[in-house]
Amino acid sequence: MSQVTSSIETWPLKETFRISRGSRTEARVVVATISDGDHTGRGEGVPIRRYDQTPQSVVAQIESIAGEKNLDRDRLQRILPAGAARNAVDCAVWDLEAKRSGKRVWELANVPIVSEVQTSFTISLDLPDKMARAAKANSSAPILKLKLSGDDFDLARVEAVHNVAPTARLLIDANESWLQEHFRNVAPKLKELGVELIEQPFPADADEVLEKLDHPVPICADESCHTTADLPRLKNRYEAINVKLDKTGGLTEALVLCQRARQNGFKLFIGCMVGTSLGMAPARLLASNADFVDLDGGLLLKRDRDHGLQYQNGKLGMPLPELWG
Repeated sequence: MSQVTSSIETWPLKETFRISRGSRTEARVVVATISDGDHTGRGEGVPIRRYDQTPQSVVAQIESIAGEKNLDRDRLQRILPAGAARNAVDCAVWDLEAKRSGKRVWELANVPIVSEVQTSFTISLDLPDKMARAAKANSSAPILKLKLSGDDFDLARVEAVHNVAPTARLLIDANESWLQEHFRNVAPKLKELGVELIEQPFPADADEVLEKLDHPVPICADESCHTTADLPRLKNRYEAINVKLDKTGGLTEALVLCQRARQNGFKLFIGCMVGTSLGMAPARLLASNADFVDLDGGLLLKRDRDHGLQYQNGKLGMPLPELWG
């Protein structure tokens, strides 16, 4: 019988991280640990206020299943909803299975792996000149993801970054902040600046407008896509989906979501919340077959975990067994 425990951890960020909904100076994560007496697995979830989660509510969810006997991944999908709590436990179970078997998780999941993938680096929301300075300070990053807010400065932000990093590939993330008029005005100009993807321009409960708007730049669903059940309604609205384990509720559902999304013609964007390398590691398995990768959480921290993921010139390596999987 395995025993599940959880704890709340706080990890300070290098700089204040801002998006259209607010800002933060630290990452608060919940770590789930599952032990069978001989081996121990760990997983990390990031509680998200947007989805009415707090560290305490995530811990309470994990504690609600602490007495479960013979907990496995299939049962976990039935007893916890998709979200940060199930993600932490699901990834801990995968880690435990890897340690028991002596195999890496990608071998157990039969996932093709490449040794390195390119990841974007996120430039948080600010005035155009400050975002340009942040981009210049990270000029070695081959892909920059810019946070926008739906105000009159959005285009100036992208232009300022493009001017100081003309060779960088550009992605943008509006975090549900745009109105239709803003989209119509800005999207064609973003295409001229070489922007490759617009992430979640409209609120998740009002994204049907995308069915009647032109898409000069491909649109990616983030807040609108959590699990496989969301795919049917996204078909005529988005060209890509952002798969985050804190939305899917772990690697188990994420693997299914990626497969179904490909079958339905969506491009894959593998993303993350602001957390440590322990949270990035399971998502790294999905990145080998992705069109876009944004797993830069460890780069935003003042200090990452021991044995953290290795980033070099915008490339992300594979997790060490000492970290996860």
